[in-house]
Amino acid sequence: MEIGISTFVETSPDPQTGEVISHAQRLKEVVEEIILADQVGLDVYAVGEHHREDYAASNPAIVLAAAAMQTKRIRLSSAVTVLSSDDPVRVFQAFATVDGLSDGRAEIMAGRGSFIESFPLFGYDLDDYHELFEEKLDLLLRLREQEKVQWPGGRHRAAIPGLGVYPRPVQQPLPVWIASGGTPESVVRAGQLGLPLALAIIGGSPAQFAPLVQHYKRAAARAGHDPASLPVASHSHGFIADTTEEAAEKFFPSTQSVMNKIGRERGWPPYTRASYDAARSRDGALYVGSPETVAAKIVDLHRNVGVTRFLIHMPLGTMPHHEVMRAIELLGTEVAPRVRAALEKDA
Repeated sequence: MEIGISTFVETSPDPQTGEVISHAQRLKEVVEEIILADQVGLDVYAVGEHHREDYAASNPAIVLAAAAMQTKRIRLSSAVTVLSSDDPVRVFQAFATVDGLSDGRAEIMAGRGSFIESFPLFGYDLDDYHELFEEKLDLLLRLREQEKVQWPGGRHRAAIPGLGVYPRPVQQPLPVWIASGGTPESVVRAGQLGLPLALAIIGGSPAQFAPLVQHYKRAAARAGHDPASLPVASHSHGFIADTTEEAAEKFFPSTQSVMNKIGRERGWPPYTRASYDAARSRDGALYVGSPETVAAKIVDLHRNVGVTRFLIHMPLGTMPHHEVMRAIELLGTEVAPRVRAALEKDA
């Protein structure tokens, strides 16, 4: 069971003071967080791509490259790369560069993205949302296989007639995960391609995702892949403090602020304390609490859903940097050992 962190590098207003830190400050903090995550023994740190004022990481590969030379073992991933609105050659080159700098620790988590700002920004039509992803994923996977790339082209990208793409990564092949919000179509695609699957489990009960994981494994088996060899990751919001009460109180203000802002854009009802408390229950999708509480929920996730990599998304919104650093320390030194000990007993 791999345990790590994902972040969108938020720069939303502090819910207590209204202060907004600069993009530059938040980017520097994130590099410090990755370094600490490596030092406390976490397995992976993943940075998401967004193109909004309240998110600082429009290019995750650059953030990961800044941390690559200052870390030793932690894997460095996007979460996600919005492949539909990017050029697969540039994506491959960027992460091959991170792979070289890190001695083989880079990964690409490819997805369509949960926001749409990148599509008009880079000149793409949202009507082509699905077709763009399928075409560009095909090219990205071809780039992993061939140094001199032969690709026939598509409706949105010109052909590549046997041209070299460099640098080449240390890992062969460079890992590519498929990120899914939980649609059957996306998990089947990942299974058919034999690619690792990452699920965004940010609402409802995590146990509800078990049928999707089985659907994914069946699709992989039908395509001739070994389901047992394919990892499944989850990405869920959460926070850790020395006590569950402390974690709950510290994480709620920024969570409510972010969820209400996004909710206003998407027509969701207001996010209340009751909604929050329900979500952080044993059966909910929020991993908020003491090390014992969070570890128990991660073990449940592995046993009930089949997840083999857990990414806790923190912070959600803007929280004091020292509190985030303490949460990272607790995740690595207390949560992860508890999870691994419990799963060793299962084995």
